[in-house]
Amino acid sequence: MDEVKKKIPVIAETDVLVVGGGPSGLSAAISAAREGMTTILIERFGSFGGNITQSMVESIAWYRHENTVEAGGLNLEFEKRAKAIGGTMDDPESIGELLDTELFKVVADDMILESGVKPLLHALAVDVIMDGATIKGIITESKSGRGAILAKRVIDATGDADIAFHAGAPYKISPANQRMAVTINFAISGVNKDEFLEYMKNNPGKISDWATETTGKEDDLYSPYIVEPFLKAKRAGEIPEDARIESYWSGGITESGEVTNLNAVHIFNIDPTNVWDLTKAEIEGRKQALLAIDALRKYMPGFKKAKLRNFACSIGTRESRKVVGMYELTGDDVRNEARFDDSIGACPEFLDAYGIVILPTTGRYFHVPYRVTVPQNVDNLLVAGRSISSDRIAFSATRQMVCCAITGQAVGVAASISIKDSVSCRKINIQKVQKILENRGVRVF
Repeated sequence: MDEVKKKIPVIAETDVLVVGGGPSGLSAAISAAREGMTTILIERFGSFGGNITQSMVESIAWYRHENTVEAGGLNLEFEKRAKAIGGTMDDPESIGELLDTELFKVVADDMILESGVKPLLHALAVDVIMDGATIKGIITESKSGRGAILAKRVIDATGDADIAFHAGAPYKISPANQRMAVTINFAISGVNKDEFLEYMKNNPGKISDWATETTGKEDDLYSPYIVEPFLKAKRAGEIPEDARIESYWSGGITESGEVTNLNAVHIFNIDPTNVWDLTKAEIEGRKQALLAIDALRKYMPGFKKAKLRNFACSIGTRESRKVVGMYELTGDDVRNEARFDDSIGACPEFLDAYGIVILPTTGRYFHVPYRVTVPQNVDNLLVAGRSISSDRIAFSATRQMVCCAITGQAVGVAASISIKDSVSCRKINIQKVQKILENRGVRVF
């Protein structure tokens, strides 16, 4: 059926519009505003932070070890700001920090407002405004109704390449049977901390317990991985055989016995761009989480009196659309420490997907080229986060929050340079972007 035509009010105009408030969108908006651009950041939920705050992903830097080389910049700033207000815990498997996913909402708010970004929560981007091949803005839906936001440059930080998709940019999405699972994270209270940690000390998990491909150096590294209670529950017929329940817990446990993040439920064959699939995953995820808690109560020391504290606000998505950019980052690039003249950040050799786990314990890193953020066929649009241009293996690195923050910070600067120099995003002087990033504490090369 045809939609009834009606006028859409312009609710805002801005230099840079960032859609999506996760680590990449936060980084993009903050960096654009710090370069003097009027900047709007819109987010469909009620807080910024993306997978950190909506999906309860605490472990922003579990890759970090003594010899790790990384870009720094806003990714480190997020951690430092959270730590300054008591919003972190030590990560038991790295030298990074675990984030308090509730306090990080405040960290994000503060950093946005301090930088001069204009925030807009509870707003969903549903369409784009185009002039030929040039994006001019987006259409939003909210409690206030439908509205248009016009912008000189638009940054797609949705994680699903929603804006690029609506603008007609080419993209790829893996077949359902090859796509990574979605997860509903949850937290538990009532745990006997001493009893639980004593068990974990005597039965330490290792990366090799769950990874199918490593370089060897990862195999014996500690991993807070729990599987035995769920295997026992399956053998007893208490968990369906086809359910993929095994628990990676972030390592966060409070003095009062709250295990703050359990990544235990993995639901496959879900299309994160299909609302029916997302609905199915949310409902099935909660059901399986309760089965996981029952198994922990029965078979895990310290969990006898455990009970659900809360579910994450939203299902956690790992993989969906990836744009086809001016360059596609490849698995060979990531594995062979690729170097690029248009680098926008040094990303640690950190791969985690499809059973591959490679950690940057020896200082290996690769360059992220600017071209992967520039989609084909659409002008004045940049992409940040996990939907940048990459192949399957490279994606196991580019989906990580550290890489999302790298690309976000860079495209925020790039959009600013594009406006100041009156050139399209694909024709900017990359050396100017690199110099600003370096001045902002980013390791570019």
